[in-house]
Amino acid sequence: MGDYGEKVAVDWLRANNCKILARNFKGRKGGEVDIVASDGEQLLFTEVKTRQKDAMLRGLAAVNRKKQALIQRGANEWLRRLRTREIPWRFDVIEVEVSNGEKPIVRRIENVFGNSKPQRKW
Repeated sequence: MGDYGEKVAVDWLRANNCKILARNFKGRKGGEVDIVASDGEQLLFTEVKTRQKDAMLRGLAAVNRKKQALIQRGANEWLRRLRTREIPWRFDVIEVEVSNGEKPIVRRIENVFGNSKPQRKW
């Protein structure tokens, strides 16, 4: 179900004028980001959470501190490879709600971690 949700999220981002830069990006120190995209000049480090329509908890609830730290490590690695932090970026979560025979529902929650920056310097 996760791969399907990521495909839906990629299609949704593209339909909303975002460019996909990487899927399932893994940093060398264990960080990971489901989708790295750009929305104009801004980088999006995006976590995708797929749930059944009748799920008790929203996908956003699964993005706890441990998961945030994993995403931040991945973002750190991406920014290190760019050799700049002078580019605007944010952390988003895309929730994909699925139900048999129905079109998926996509919700993007922008700037989930507020204005936090990756913790490690390079």
